[in-house]
Amino acid sequence: MTRVIQWATGSMGRTGLRRIIDAEELELVGAYVYGSTKVGADAGALAKRDNIGVLATNDRAEILALDAEVVLHCPRITQPYDALVDDVVALLESGKNVVSIAGFHWPAAHGAGYASRLEQAALRGGVTLAGVGVNPGIVVERLTMAATVMSHELDRVSVFETVDASAMASPEFVFGLMGLDSDPAERDIRQGPLADLYGTLFSEVLHFFAAELGGQVAEIIPDHRLTLAEKQIETAAGPIRPGHVAATEWRWLAKTDLGPELLLSILWTADTSLHGEDRQGHWTIRLDGRPVIKMTLDIEEADPSKPPSRALTDGTIAVAINAIPHVVAAPPGLFAFHPPAAWSVA
Repeated sequence: MTRVIQWATGSMGRTGLRRIIDAEELELVGAYVYGSTKVGADAGALAKRDNIGVLATNDRAEILALDAEVVLHCPRITQPYDALVDDVVALLESGKNVVSIAGFHWPAAHGAGYASRLEQAALRGGVTLAGVGVNPGIVVERLTMAATVMSHELDRVSVFETVDASAMASPEFVFGLMGLDSDPAERDIRQGPLADLYGTLFSEVLHFFAAELGGQVAEIIPDHRLTLAEKQIETAAGPIRPGHVAATEWRWLAKTDLGPELLLSILWTADTSLHGEDRQGHWTIRLDGRPVIKMTLDIEEADPSKPPSRALTDGTIAVAINAIPHVVAAPPGLFAFHPPAAWSVA
């Protein structure tokens, strides 16, 4: 039985709570919440399960003192990107493995100092840190990279993600972290804190790509794009006003010292009809070279009465839960899943 602490109980965290409570091989021993409204609530009730006697707390010292093998770390990514590092370092130094869905996928992307602080904390605690998820985490790192082994020549990998935000009910997420309904006449979100946040997060994917090929990133070229609403668009989070941002495309081209490039495009939209047919799937992937390889990947909600976003939540938490035994068994330090094989210079 692996003793687990759930850190944060937003939409992702509540799903994590349910998966931990329902799993026969896991035991929930603690639940950390932000703010005060959930403090003292039974974790089972927060997860829409029977009470289990584990009460939520916002006291970090109380969490650090618990006896647990692993923390399922599910806070919302926030600005600046390194705002979560102090908590993760404290958890590692307290002797708890950390499986996070909020970054930490490839810390080396941010330089030796950033990665070393996390690695040294893990070594002091005798534990392991892993950043996991779907994107970042699966789409490029484990699926696309595995497909490159079919390449005799590899020129460019292009990964296009499309997320339909129309059914997402959180204004804080849709209008804040996604940047929808912002007025480009007042501020261009392609410059500033939001662009910096996503540039930092997704740079980990770009650097992982180069490292798995055996090289390094030589240059990252951002090319972020906005789509403005021609008329008011109604979403679950609220309306998108005419002339305001209806879609954000965060887009980077990474050039490597080995030659192959990675184009990564993340499109968040209030209305998928604003975009061409080639942006209707969740992910489309193209490997240009010899041969040309094309893949599509969709995650769909099986229950039509539930919001479509639940499917991605389920997938993300499944990746994290399935990572727990691998992370607990790994040697102390920084952990990442690697594809079984990848393209290499002949």
